[in-house]
Amino acid sequence: MVDAPIFRDLARVTLGVLFIGGMIVASFWILRPLLPAAVWATMIVVATWPLMTRVQSVLWGRRGLAVAVMTVVLLFGLLGPLALALSTIVDRSQDIANWMQSLAGWSPPSPPGWLERLPLVGPRLATRWKEAAAAVATEGLSARLAPYSRQIIGWILGSIGAIGMVLVQFLLIVLFSGLLYASGETAADAVRRFARRLAGARGEHSARLAAQAIRGVALGIVVTALIQASLVAVGLVAVGVPFAGVLTAIAFVLSIVQIGPLPIMIGVVAWTYSSGSTGWATALVLWTVLVATIDNVIRPLLIKKGADLPLWLVFTGVIGGILGFGVVGLFVGPVVLAVSYSLLADWVNTAEPAMASHDAGGRHVPAA
Repeated sequence: MVDAPIFRDLARVTLGVLFIGGMIVASFWILRPLLPAAVWATMIVVATWPLMTRVQSVLWGRRGLAVAVMTVVLLFGLLGPLALALSTIVDRSQDIANWMQSLAGWSPPSPPGWLERLPLVGPRLATRWKEAAAAVATEGLSARLAPYSRQIIGWILGSIGAIGMVLVQFLLIVLFSGLLYASGETAADAVRRFARRLAGARGEHSARLAAQAIRGVALGIVVTALIQASLVAVGLVAVGVPFAGVLTAIAFVLSIVQIGPLPIMIGVVAWTYSSGSTGWATALVLWTVLVATIDNVIRPLLIKKGADLPLWLVFTGVIGGILGFGVVGLFVGPVVLAVSYSLLADWVNTAEPAMASHDAGGRHVPAA
């Protein structure tokens, strides 16, 4: 039979664990809308902390001035591309309206001759093409899209709302970053003490490794993407490609997700050749080779400068993190893999304690 005091202690411990767990879940639920901005702010501050200390040393050691400069730079860095995209849409609004009007009266052309000459499936595809072209020409494209107008309007309104949420998230990131810049040492010391309390010296080492992984990703992935996007912009402006700013932004995103700017540059080269500028197109091909291969030299050097991590680990973390967590996984993925890799390597390389042995008579023999 279980004694009453032991039973009461067991019930108290169980209720205490449930209460603590409920408080943790409730806290995360309350902070859930702010967590993405807080995570992004933490990654940005950890990655740019050496730059902030350098700015502070230039500004006569005044932390307040350094925080103000870094916050303003971050504000323009986050809101600048969004404002540029919106201004581009506003400036091109008349062109977009004209394009929509021309699209309403557009009818597809006749199928090309080579399509009918394809073996087996050619005549059937050509017949389907002609039927679709006749249906669009009879009713018009706008009439064909009329049943979907409500969904299209809903998508447009949802996109406008998404832009508003992105703006709010950017403002929260700037606010949290400013707070972390102002009290970075205190926050870092709290994280180190928590890690030491949780796992001793190995936990503190993992916290430091996480910070190094963030800096390595920021240097190796983000800076490389910025360099490639800048080179793409130079090539697009030199050739005179329309919507160069939008294409540069797309090239930057493709570089971030490790696809690279090659798809954008191939399309630009094809457009340049089709426009008749053979000389510019040939020069752009050479420029494309440089832009598409320069990351193989820059990225390993920058990653090694930020953190001594295997390149495959960072690459896998970036791809898996983006697929699993979205854009914030760009930093979360490599950090998780870097810490796990370090802990596993420490565990594998730690020598096992020598086992005591026994002789033939069963007597204890200490290990040599």
